[in-house]
Amino acid sequence: MSRTKHFFYNSFSTAILHLVTLVAGFIVPKTMLVYYGSEVNGLISSILQFIAYFNLVEAGLSGAAIYALYKPLAENNHGSINGIVSAAKRFYTQSGYFFLVLTTALAFLYPLYIKSSSLSRTEISLLVFILGVNGCLEFFTLAKYRVILTAAQKTYIVSFASIVHVIVNTVIVVFLSRAGANIVVLRVAALFSIFIRSAILMGYCKCKYKFLDYKAEPDNFSLNKRWDVLFLEILGVIHRGAPVVIITLILKDLKAVSVYSIFHMVLGGVSGILGIFISGLAASFGDVIAKNETNILQKASGEFEFVYYSMITVAYSVTIVTLMPFIRLFTRGVTDVNYNVPLIGFLFVLNSLLYSIKTPQGMLVISAGLYRETRWQTTTQGLIAVVAGVLLAPFWGIQGVLAGSILSNLYRDIDLLFFIPRNLTKLPVRSTFYRQIRIFACSIIIVLPFYTKLDVALNNYLEWLILAMVSTGFAIAVVLVTSLIFDRPVFKNVITRLNLLRGAIR
Repeated sequence: MSRTKHFFYNSFSTAILHLVTLVAGFIVPKTMLVYYGSEVNGLISSILQFIAYFNLVEAGLSGAAIYALYKPLAENNHGSINGIVSAAKRFYTQSGYFFLVLTTALAFLYPLYIKSSSLSRTEISLLVFILGVNGCLEFFTLAKYRVILTAAQKTYIVSFASIVHVIVNTVIVVFLSRAGANIVVLRVAALFSIFIRSAILMGYCKCKYKFLDYKAEPDNFSLNKRWDVLFLEILGVIHRGAPVVIITLILKDLKAVSVYSIFHMVLGGVSGILGIFISGLAASFGDVIAKNETNILQKASGEFEFVYYSMITVAYSVTIVTLMPFIRLFTRGVTDVNYNVPLIGFLFVLNSLLYSIKTPQGMLVISAGLYRETRWQTTTQGLIAVVAGVLLAPFWGIQGVLAGSILSNLYRDIDLLFFIPRNLTKLPVRSTFYRQIRIFACSIIIVLPFYTKLDVALNNYLEWLILAMVSTGFAIAVVLVTSLIFDRPVFKNVITRLNLLRGAIR
């Protein structure tokens, strides 16, 4: 199958997955707020972010294994593939046991520090353990299959299994919540969905890759980049977990965690939609780099950068316009804490935009395996987010935590702006810089006509949908016009590529 077809299948399946996840992402938190309250919703968000740090026991294994598989998959070298997946399975199993030990420790320590008026210490402890077991199952039953499928540019299989998992999990949560089940019982039942996803991936891999032998002699040397990948993974964990952990430990306010998690849910949905268009691309670029196709790399990376920057301009401009009206509708009737804080909304959007700006460059770091070469920059970014967040949180609360994340993303954007052209693509920096400046200029043009609507309380979701559609249409028009004026050659190349894609999938 061609790279173009792989890209289409991966993108389409990822689109369905993110659509399902987006819908579930609104249903589950709303259900938690209505039936269990902001405190329990904040408690679960806090626990999940603490557990997210335990994923570091994987020590960059996934990224290293995927990178190591690019070449043998391209050469159809079954012996090398088996050696790599065997080594990966061995390390995943070891990591799973370590993860379980850390989860058990957290289950004992967390209730000693965090108190809840809704749950007893025993219930909190059980909740921590159950949510942690959910993560353990990823290591024992899922990871070894996800690695081979991702490296083979078949993330659409992973997406299908995940769609089933999300739907089953959501049905269980909603049904048991309405039935008045204890939150601990609910989370135990939700573990069932993990086994379904693992069974689907295991069945596919056994049918498609009959040569796979997870008991083959492990090729541990092939995963020597895992410790370099670790630094990049630390950054990801920090960005996902540090804000909630800082709010939990510094502010000691589970309701504030709930406020953060609701805004994060919405921006996570936007990020998920954008992720549709980059699904599997790291593997595709990895294949190009492995074959030393420099001209193709330069052309494709420039076109992707142009397309992705156009998309985030539309996405985050529309988000600024529609975020607070949506938050007011979504939390209507929830009175135990104030969710109507426009400044938090603006900072969330700015932080997400700055995080997304580096996606084209960050993806190439992964595709080329430049983990060691970027580890100090990654560490610096993480330190900025944590140190600034800890220092600012006591004075500005959630806003201070977000300010720390914004500073860290700004630093990394500037760093990668120069690093990738210098070390990989050899393309001029100015073209990327001008595109980044255009993102902010277009965003201001898009938001200005809707400025008076930002504080308006809408009556229903239909009114919100109309606002979203009108602002999206205007945003697309602005981006298209500016692209034709400032980036016409690349714009034409992208149109040509889309026509080729359409012909390839017929």
